[in-house]
Amino acid sequence: MDHFALIDLEPPDRNATATALNMDLFTGGAEAEPLVAARSDSELARAFLYSSELSENSIKSSKKDLGRFLLWCQHHGKMLYQLHIEDLIAYKAFLKDPQPEETWVSATKWPRDDPRWRPFSGALSEPSMRQAFRVVKALLEFAKDAGYLRRNAGALVKNVRTARNARVTRYLSMQAIAHVYTALDALPATTQAKTKARARDRFLLLGYITTGARLSELTGARMGAMYTEGDGRWWLDVIGKGAKPRRLPVAPEMLAAFREYRMAFGLPAHAARDDATPLALASRGQALAAITDEAASNAMKSLFAAAAILADAAGDLDSALSLRQASAHWLRHTMLTMHANNEVSLKVLQDTAGHANISTTAIYLHKSDKERHDELIGSLARKP
Repeated sequence: MDHFALIDLEPPDRNATATALNMDLFTGGAEAEPLVAARSDSELARAFLYSSELSENSIKSSKKDLGRFLLWCQHHGKMLYQLHIEDLIAYKAFLKDPQPEETWVSATKWPRDDPRWRPFSGALSEPSMRQAFRVVKALLEFAKDAGYLRRNAGALVKNVRTARNARVTRYLSMQAIAHVYTALDALPATTQAKTKARARDRFLLLGYITTGARLSELTGARMGAMYTEGDGRWWLDVIGKGAKPRRLPVAPEMLAAFREYRMAFGLPAHAARDDATPLALASRGQALAAITDEAASNAMKSLFAAAAILADAAGDLDSALSLRQASAHWLRHTMLTMHANNEVSLKVLQDTAGHANISTTAIYLHKSDKERHDELIGSLARKP
């Protein structure tokens, strides 16, 4: 296959009227009228994607997973109603190793209409594989519930099983964080754009590491989402996974950075409750435009890279290694790990992190491991 046919998963035209064509083909002769007007698998996937009030990031991610699955079905000459359990098992194996590589993988991100475009840029991580197959199973469940399919083969196939670390390891030590602050202080402020960028990046760094917010939770928020109710406590309202609202405590240093950041952009130090200005602003241009998740991520990675150089120069090789691997999401892990080991209750951390299950929060607790390590190594050091 030299190229892939385009699969349209854009939002449906709300003004268009569509009627199901020959739905017996999909429902196996079922008498009940389908609850969806989809006339093809791609239309069904589009209806599924936009039937729930997902966040913009969730839609983007799910659209990619659905597109890959439909292309795989197309490549194998299968429609959804033709899928068997064995097909879904084969797709699980395919997600782990998309072969043939020349058909499915390209390290270069070509435009979607370029014949060199490929659905994968490389091997998926284990969490990405699991999520990709979870989306497929949800699509098939939706198709059956809507009457588009008579049966759901996905109900009989287990999700991708992935190994899960007993403890989170992707976090930065306080020593590594100190190097990041030093690198931040060393950023030039020789132009207006650089002054704005430094103030914004300080605010983002403090925002991620003191609230534990996910990358998109800050870039998707508004200035007015940071507020007080008059009792000295400051809060930040964010929208998390599954479009669930969450209220995060704002530390004094984050609030100070927020005010300095606003003033660097020519704004009053205090934001009104109804201020709809994006919380994370682009440093170039006069318009108050939001930066993308990618831009925020790159800003943090740039800081980490500069901090790694400082750590190397100081002979702190462990910190340098961590900083070279770190991403913005590590700051969330760092915050949760620090508080878990400072004996903040797991229930408080669960609510702050937005974890559905407290067992997810528990993997940030390293204190007992460290105490066990010190006790055993200390015992070895004592002579009998």
